[in-house]
Formats: sequence, C-alpha cells, structure tokens
Amino acid sequence: MIIVSDTSPITNLAAIGQLDILRQLYSNVTIPQAVYHEMVGVDRIVPGAVEVQQLSWIQTMRVVNSGQVAEIQQQHNNIDLGEAEAITLSIELKADLLLMDERRGRTVALDYGLNVTGLLGVLLQAKKQGVIPAIKPLIAQLIANADFRVSQQLYAIVLQSADED
Repeated sequence: MIIVSDTSPITNLAAIGQLDILRQLYSNVTIPQAVYHEMVGVDRIVPGAVEVQQLSWIQTMRVVNSGQVAEIQQQHNNIDLGEAEAITLSIELKADLLLMDERRGRTVALDYGLNVTGLLGVLLQAKKQGVIPAIKPLIAQLIANADFRVSQQLYAIVLQSADED
C-alpha cells in the first residue's frame, strides 16, 4: 500500500504525540521533498520535523514531473508547493491514498482521480481498526495544541461515524 502525505497530517499528529498512528495504519508513509522542506527547512520548530528526519518509515521522495507541479500551481493559485508536490507524487507512484487536510488541495487531488482523506478520516480508520480507543479526546488535543480547526457540522459527523456522539 502506497501512502503519500502532505504536511498537516504529520505535523498535527506529531503535535499531540500520535504520529505513530500513521505507522500502525499504513506501515510506511512517503512525503515529497517540498513537504520535508516545509517541516525541516524553516527557522522555527515544527512538530514532526525531527521525526521526518529520523523515522525510517517516513520516506522522502523527489517528484519526477516538476512541470506538472508548476502546472497545478499555475492553474490553482491557492495551492502551495507541498500540496502540488504531494498531488504529483501521488499520481507518479499511483498511491493508494493521499493524506491532505486543505480543502483546496483535496479538491484538486480529487479532480486528478486520487483517493484522498484528511486527518479526521485517518483517526476514524484508526478507531475502526482498534489502533486508538476513541477519537474525541484526540480531536480535543488537536484543537487545543495544534490549532486544528474543524466545523461543528463536520465534528458532529465524525463523532457520529465513530459512535462517540
């Protein structure tokens, strides 16, 4: 199973000490070079930056088709380089799943026919597979510690899906 991730699922899980959920669900996660640089190549501490450099199950890959990255960014001016590379890398690797939270990026990824889920979808899958006992406390931690934003409507839907409403 090939899983590609954008920045936010990794940084948000790392911020609450739950990054290992990704390893338990998917064994390996691949990130494009731009995502690695968004986490490691900045002058502030980013949750997950140490982990993406040290954990063997998180692999960094360079995209081959840089023209497609540029095209995605040109056609969709709100898409950042990490998102464009994550979408392109998912296409190149024929990824089974792309982890991405940003709505605009997800819309573009879906237009390319990619299978996309966000952090809440990851948490739902983790609960269904018995990796975590409940998602509600993790969402509370994400909101408190990682500046994670979720609409009340989506929050209610996710809790209902997890039988935690």
